[in-house]
Amino acid sequence: MNVYTAILSAPVRLLSVILVMTYIQIGQAGDYDGDRAYQFLVDQTNFGPRAPGSAGHAACLEYLVQKLENADAVVSRQPFMHYDSETGQTITMTNIIGSFYPDKLNRIMLCAHWDTRPFADQDRIGNRNKPILGANDGASGVAALLELALYLRLKEPPVGIDIIFFDGEDSGKEGDLDSYCLGSRYFTQNNPGIYPRFAILLDMIGDAQLQIAKEGYSLHYAPDLVERVWKAAENTGTYSFLQETGHPVFDDHVVLNEAGIPAIDIIDFEYPDATHRYWHTLEDTADKCSPGSLQAVGNVLVEFLYNLEP
Repeated sequence: MNVYTAILSAPVRLLSVILVMTYIQIGQAGDYDGDRAYQFLVDQTNFGPRAPGSAGHAACLEYLVQKLENADAVVSRQPFMHYDSETGQTITMTNIIGSFYPDKLNRIMLCAHWDTRPFADQDRIGNRNKPILGANDGASGVAALLELALYLRLKEPPVGIDIIFFDGEDSGKEGDLDSYCLGSRYFTQNNPGIYPRFAILLDMIGDAQLQIAKEGYSLHYAPDLVERVWKAAENTGTYSFLQETGHPVFDDHVVLNEAGIPAIDIIDFEYPDATHRYWHTLEDTADKCSPGSLQAVGNVLVEFLYNLEP
């Protein structure tokens, strides 16, 4: 997750009991497997840091393409070049697109970023030049969508779905928003022919203390979509989706909205809570994440997607 306009000194929220309660409904969410999604998260972190240009990045690219192909998606790669003024190097980045039921004209987009931050700039002095593992900030959203891909293979949704893993979201310089969200910027400027009704972005949704507020930019750009997704959370008994407004977070969904694609961000930026920070530190590891949180988000997506009008 990139630079935020979030206010980091937000008041502490009471987390006396963290409820990631998901009432599995027969025929709706029962086949979405949070444990398997968590394994997808662990698989990504096993490649190590996945900053563009790294060995872990190259290995994870092939892994993600294979997983989408195994789910019977029509998979394409969207490579692009980025010149890093800090290092003087030109790096290849790649967006990964998996299309499900491509014959359906009525389509929506689900997305996450798959790269990780090249340096732990929010960590202790001495660690800040080290790359992060990005278990929650990167791997969690991807993991949830890989599991959803398997569900889509088994049960046809009422609409076509394009899953996009954006690259280069987290490679920017602090204070320079234009240097972030490189993959979504490239996608919108070089659209390969994907024009969804709307998009849902997943980022930092694996936190074991999951509490997802309604993100500020999402409410500004697509308030109706926010309410519909939160209604799906209510329908599934997923109480980790809060009925409160969170801080605005600059993320890929802002780029999509500016390009004319209504988009919202499902994100728990206060990771793990308002008084502690694993974001952009070496502490962002798989043990801080939970299968239950991935299950909760997956249940909401299934409830929402399979009740859409065709």
